[in-house]
Amino acid sequence: MSFPNSPVHQWLQLPAIRVLVAVADAGSLSAGARSIGMAQSNASRTLATLERRLGYPLLNRSAQGSRLTTEGALTVEWAREVLDAVDRLSAGAEALGATSAPELVVGASMTVAEYLVPGWISTFRHECPDVRTTLRIHNSRHVIDGVRSGGVALGFIETPDIPGDIRSVRIVTDCLVVVIAPDHPWAARTAPLTPAELAGTPLVEREEGSGTRAALDAVIGSNRAQPIAELNSNSAICQSVIAGLGPTVLSNLAVQGALRAGRLLQVPVTGGTMERDLRAIWFGGRRPTGAAGHFLDIAMQATPTP
Repeated sequence: MSFPNSPVHQWLQLPAIRVLVAVADAGSLSAGARSIGMAQSNASRTLATLERRLGYPLLNRSAQGSRLTTEGALTVEWAREVLDAVDRLSAGAEALGATSAPELVVGASMTVAEYLVPGWISTFRHECPDVRTTLRIHNSRHVIDGVRSGGVALGFIETPDIPGDIRSVRIVTDCLVVVIAPDHPWAARTAPLTPAELAGTPLVEREEGSGTRAALDAVIGSNRAQPIAELNSNSAICQSVIAGLGPTVLSNLAVQGALRAGRLLQVPVTGGTMERDLRAIWFGGRRPTGAAGHFLDIAMQATPTP
């Protein structure tokens, strides 16, 4: 039995999709149930209930075992995104809510904080459970100020404008992309935008001091059309673009969900990708040691999903 009039978010339970992902990862129902400490009979009932509510089969069950259906494999990929988002929310919320004297204060600009730092915090807490961490989210300019003042032990920024007294190392190279609403006139273009066209078009932009805005200035120049609007949130910009306010340029990390859902379209630009480095920063001559150094190692070793 399916529930066509009942939105998934009103009945979906996280343990059910954790079971589904565990089965996919382990290769069988029995192995998946063992991997998360659940009895196979309970896992089977959980997935059967999930199938009834979704209205399609997730597993092909036979005497040889249970294997994902085509629909099940696709659902697993969506489920992974949900679980990843929940894990990021959990790690980020715990860091923001730290109240007693922290041993490590990490500062991050908005894009890095939203899409990368929570995963690093989760790994750090697993490896260093006795170290309390606090996350402070600002734009790149304020993260630099926090590192310089000593209020932040380690910062992560997007801007290429790094003062000479601040040390830095590249964490990952990020791509900036032009995105529009599906009904924007550019959706009918057959030729890529030129940098001159982009520079001459009013955009929905991040506020002054943000790394995304500074990186865009570095790529196509600061002598650009005045913004349609300036917002201090990637999600607010995405929603404004979806609503038809105008085009924007944001990190590939910030728009992937909306692109996959078809709520935004990407417009290619001549000359290849618009890249910028996401960097870790600290104050002083030596590379961070102790907890900050370990956190930096985790960030440098992590490979973000585009």
